[in-house]
Amino acid sequence: MDIRNEKEKHDKRKLEEYKKNPTVNLADSINRSIIGDPGELTRGSRFARVITTVIILGLITFLFLYSH
Repeated sequence: MDIRNEKEKHDKRKLEEYKKNPTVNLADSINRSIIGDPGELTRGSRFARVITTVIILGLITFLFLYSH
């Protein structure tokens, strides 16, 4: 629970910062599109996690089977 509360506080601070300075959101989006954030794949509901896992495993299987 403590980790969840810290995450909610961090998200709330980030949202407030975006409201104060909208260009930060643009810069953050550009940086994430260039670098990527694997943690974003694991956020969300259980269904989203399952779908993400299935897609990643499917891509790995596809690459493995058709690389030979």
